[in-house]
Amino acid sequence: MAADMTAKKRYRHEWKHEIDYSDLLAIRQRMRAVAQPDRHAVNGQYLIRSLYFDNLYDKALREKIDGVNRREKWRIRYYNLDPSVIHLEKKSRLNGLGTKYSAPLTKEEAQSIVDGKIDWMMDSGRPLVQELYCKMRYQGMRPQTIVDYTREPFVYAPGNVRVTLDYNIRTAMRNTDFLNPDCITIPAGNAPIILEVKWDDFLPAVIRDAVQLSNRRAAAFSKYSQCRIYG
Repeated sequence: MAADMTAKKRYRHEWKHEIDYSDLLAIRQRMRAVAQPDRHAVNGQYLIRSLYFDNLYDKALREKIDGVNRREKWRIRYYNLDPSVIHLEKKSRLNGLGTKYSAPLTKEEAQSIVDGKIDWMMDSGRPLVQELYCKMRYQGMRPQTIVDYTREPFVYAPGNVRVTLDYNIRTAMRNTDFLNPDCITIPAGNAPIILEVKWDDFLPAVIRDAVQLSNRRAAAFSKYSQCRIYG
């Protein structure tokens, strides 16, 4: 596999649960006792800003809403409003499992994609960038909306487990001014707090117990779908 197209070695298991603030407090306390904070977190958290793509027919949005078994979504992402590290990402889902491919972008490249100036992409030497170019050129893929949220991440080495608490989900609606730190975002409706648990072959019992909640079921929540509620 090309060096810029890094993926998980296999499809990973994933749980998502919609939780409330009291759940967040409980899980945060448990995870601090058994797991480690992600090394990229600052004071235990970071801000994620993503720019999601879709085509003229809202293919990604409709496939998510309809629960299509095999689907993918494209986004550009950076953290804490620091554009020194930006990634293009493609997430693929199959039978409830997920994997992610990633390629680096410079600030100038990301801005050119937002502006629709994409001719350079085929000569980039990065297969993922070239794939997005083809989808933009021939399938009408375009930036759709900005999604902001705060994440509290925890990691646990056995099972390659990652537990995240995501909240304060905000949308820029149809604004795609992705690299503007002053871009105005608003709460994405009555968005819940989201607990996500991802792992490889097995989920250790200590983590399963730490994230266990009564009267909570796995959900198919999508931040992108939530942030499209205004169009």
